[in-house]
Amino acid sequence: MKGYVQVYTGDGKGKTTAAIGLCIRALGANKKVMFLQFMKEETYSEHSLLRHLSKHLVLETIGKPYFVIKSDALSKNDISKLSNCVVFEPGNPPEEYVLLVETGVEKARLAASSGQYDLVVLDEINCALYFELTTWGKINEIIKTKAPTTELVLTGRGAPLELLEAADLVTEMKEIKHYYTQGVMARKGIEN
Repeated sequence: MKGYVQVYTGDGKGKTTAAIGLCIRALGANKKVMFLQFMKEETYSEHSLLRHLSKHLVLETIGKPYFVIKSDALSKNDISKLSNCVVFEPGNPPEEYVLLVETGVEKARLAASSGQYDLVVLDEINCALYFELTTWGKINEIIKTKAPTTELVLTGRGAPLELLEAADLVTEMKEIKHYYTQGVMARKGIEN
């Protein structure tokens, strides 16, 4: 069976959730899955279940205990409200984070090209691209060298135009209304 390239992007909620759903569907069909989560640590509720779900699932998180943001992405007032965040000038992301993400990108390249996995998910890789923690050239290399039968899924806000053009399927999650605007923070088991 031919494997395709799928992208889940947009400002709405549900990109990782959709990727997890596809992962569960693939495991239900006895397929082998590599699920790499970029820019995340193992602190989300899904980790307590996914790790034990199947011997056919390899799950790895590639993140730091802080978020990164470009200094020109938000107003100074909005940035001052953030906690546990590293603000950097565009073109100068934190080197230790770049190095960490690059190890994950290499794992992704090997997994996608090996033919060992039926599904490879690169969760939040689009964000890593946006925040300059990796390059389009490296992500494009993963796409170009993936095994013909491997399905490749890339998630996260801000997917670049080049990725949208290279993909076979693109889904944009569009926020129409969200309770975050009313001050509701991430809830365990729903958003976290």
